[in-house]
Amino acid sequence: MARAPLLQLSDISLTFGGDPVFSDLGLVVQGGDRVALVGRNGSGKSTLMKVMAGLVEPDSGSRIVPPGVHVGYMEQDPTMAGFATLGDFAASGMGEGEAYRVEMAGEGLKLDLARPVETASGGERRRAALAKLLAEAPELMLLDEPTNHLDIEAIGWLEEQLAETRAGFVLISHDRAFLNRLTRATLWLDRGVVRRQEHGFTTFEEWRDRVWAEEDEARHKLDRKIKAEARWAVEGISARRTRNQGRLRALKALREERSAQIRRQGTADLAIDTGRASGKLVVEARDIEKAFDDNVILKPFSLRIQRGERVALVGPNGVGKTTLLKMLIGQEAPDSGSVTLGTNLEIAVFDQTRAQLNPDATLWESLTGDKALRVQGRGGDQVMVRGTPRHVVSYLKDFLFSDAQARAPVRSLSGGEKARLLLAKILAHPANVLVLDEPTNDLDIETLDLLQELISDYDGTVLLVSHDRDFLDRIATTTIAMEGDGRAVVYAGGWSDYRAQRGERSTGSRPEKTQGRGTAQKPTQPQPTPTPKTDTAAGLTFTERHRLEALPSEIERLEAEIGKLEAFLADPELFTRDPLKFRKASEALVERQQALSTAEDEWLALEEKAAG
Repeated sequence: MARAPLLQLSDISLTFGGDPVFSDLGLVVQGGDRVALVGRNGSGKSTLMKVMAGLVEPDSGSRIVPPGVHVGYMEQDPTMAGFATLGDFAASGMGEGEAYRVEMAGEGLKLDLARPVETASGGERRRAALAKLLAEAPELMLLDEPTNHLDIEAIGWLEEQLAETRAGFVLISHDRAFLNRLTRATLWLDRGVVRRQEHGFTTFEEWRDRVWAEEDEARHKLDRKIKAEARWAVEGISARRTRNQGRLRALKALREERSAQIRRQGTADLAIDTGRASGKLVVEARDIEKAFDDNVILKPFSLRIQRGERVALVGPNGVGKTTLLKMLIGQEAPDSGSVTLGTNLEIAVFDQTRAQLNPDATLWESLTGDKALRVQGRGGDQVMVRGTPRHVVSYLKDFLFSDAQARAPVRSLSGGEKARLLLAKILAHPANVLVLDEPTNDLDIETLDLLQELISDYDGTVLLVSHDRDFLDRIATTTIAMEGDGRAVVYAGGWSDYRAQRGERSTGSRPEKTQGRGTAQKPTQPQPTPTPKTDTAAGLTFTERHRLEALPSEIERLEAEIGKLEAFLADPELFTRDPLKFRKASEALVERQQALSTAEDEWLALEEKAAG
């Protein structure tokens, strides 16, 4: 049975600043649709959603909403003038008997509805806008990055609400797990054109790559045809034959068609130099504690982080993840206990507030004004990038910024563009410790993939705070769960591993003990982190026991990397074709083989000690 349309856009064209955003764009959203709206940062997703909401008037075209259909839009920066509290704003326009829905949404989103508007943060305002939309329960919901500023528990609650709703919704998000769970169709906005497929986000990348491959093949065929027609024209002139004016006009039309084709935006050129290697020990925390007045952030906690580990901190908003992160890298002192940093540390920090960016400075000034990046004697147009002078505009292009944007103020950038600019700043410096506090906010899927690949190939140590479950699973080898009341528990693996271990604890099931280095033994009851002392039952300190659990996944990762490098080096033409890549791959292979041998020896030693 055909579903009734909730919204229809026909022949929509829109131009900003002389550049067309959309041309002759059309789409239909039907009742019950659960649609992912995807596209690169800057492709116009948020603008399109505002057109769908009726907040932006297109230059031409029509927007049709049937009578009786309410289209709700989650505002990114809601206007709250005239409202005393966030709850007043969220309940505005609703009857007294409907106020309970606002309270339910506020509880699920962990929003203090009594918070005065003038003291509310940007994240709290956005959550109030989301609570208002959910409470209003429109027939069609337009959700632009609803998971930003939500912790994992609130994201899970929102997932359940959207999974159970009968309303249709269109969703912009960078959270793969969120998109995979909820969507059944995909709208792909690419170079002003909207394509639709009747499958959720899980198949998007396969679909996108297939479309691009077909596009490339058509472009190659057109190029070959132009080349053949141009050769005919030249040969006709040289032989002094009468030229076929029709064919010449056709050749001109082919060239115009080719020049009119819009090139795909490239991908950001992310790279990081680890510089000199840090010491084997990166951080050792012993019995550290932290409290703000009566709010206990951390009870006695001990941790040992070694070179190459990828440690993720997870937990609800406000639990103290960023505070613990700052203590581990020496930016904030604990109330008691000690933190010892290893030798030769070069730390790069990606902070969630983007505080390193001055909103009044231009992108150009943001880089050239950094003393560590300034190139002496080269004027104000050069920056030092991983030891090599680069023109500032050329380097900005690596991160997908145009020439015109180089002189624009930082405040004019979108959230994703600010994230890319901050990545440009921190990745220009050599760093053997990478600290990422909410790096995934506002980044598009392609840039997230590149960041994940960058970290996967990174030889240094990574400390990470994120609410992106898919990103955590791809990156983390160790997870510190901050569970409230000052409790911090260490788990081996990423988010899914952490959840599985919590499930084992709650159900009381006991995993089978596996002998062999391929599988870590996971405790039935995850233990709070005590002072490092000898565990008389196992003969190991807590840190050693944790290391024993983490080593199998590290060994598995090294074996996989060695396999990839060996397959890459098996190409007999590689040395002749690209000797630099051959040398780098060979060096990486030797390094990982040595790391594997060291990890295997460490695992055997700890197993023997545990056995007594």
